[in-house]
Amino acid sequence: MSCDLRGMSVLVTRPAAQADPLCSLIEKAHGRPVRFPAMEILPLDSEDARQVLAQAATADLLVFISANAVSHAFPLLPEALPLDLPVAAIGEATARRLEEYGLPATLVPAGRFDSEGLLALPELRDMKGRKVIILRGRGGREKLRTELQARGAEVVYAEVYERRVPRRSAANLLQGWERLVDVVTVTSSQVLDNLLQMLGEEGLPLLARTPLVVLSERTAEHAHDLGCREIWVTEQAGDRGILQTLCEIREEMT
Repeated sequence: MSCDLRGMSVLVTRPAAQADPLCSLIEKAHGRPVRFPAMEILPLDSEDARQVLAQAATADLLVFISANAVSHAFPLLPEALPLDLPVAAIGEATARRLEEYGLPATLVPAGRFDSEGLLALPELRDMKGRKVIILRGRGGREKLRTELQARGAEVVYAEVYERRVPRRSAANLLQGWERLVDVVTVTSSQVLDNLLQMLGEEGLPLLARTPLVVLSERTAEHAHDLGCREIWVTEQAGDRGILQTLCEIREEMT
């Protein structure tokens, strides 16, 4: 992708350990990434998750909700899984992480990388009598489990990580907002909520008038409800989709 951000400052709110690829793309496009993690990802080594994952080899389907779920689940999974075990990834980044761990995804939604996209796959229409393990972080949407159960599946969670709001002061960011932030990027509604919590009441009007890049219509609707006025939804998920949208915003600014 040919793109020149011409010094545009981009607030990157990804967790610290996951921000480098996006920041590198922004820098290569002559932009300035401003790192401000609005989420921490911590392992959740619970006995409940261990018991569920000990039975993974007998499941009919494993569903990985995120790349984080892959990374944090593998230390808890049995060493050997059946070669024909169906494995679903919520999106391309999750599928790539599974590939890195030697467990290729057999089911990946096309176009829409969320529960609705996964549920639209024809392979998941008839789930009668099938045992499904959903590997995810603590909490989150119930859409996937509820719908799979309605289709006849037995569904259990293995919650292998948790999300937290970082303990970090936003004072410097707020003070220098006009100089430091041309665009804000968030990758989920929860990241947006965390960011607002960290910014406080003083930050809401600043965020509301700043272009905001999100990955889904669902997050866009949430941002609109919070008062954000200039919301851009990427055409594709992932860092390159974010960069493409940043390029479009930069062109509109000129």
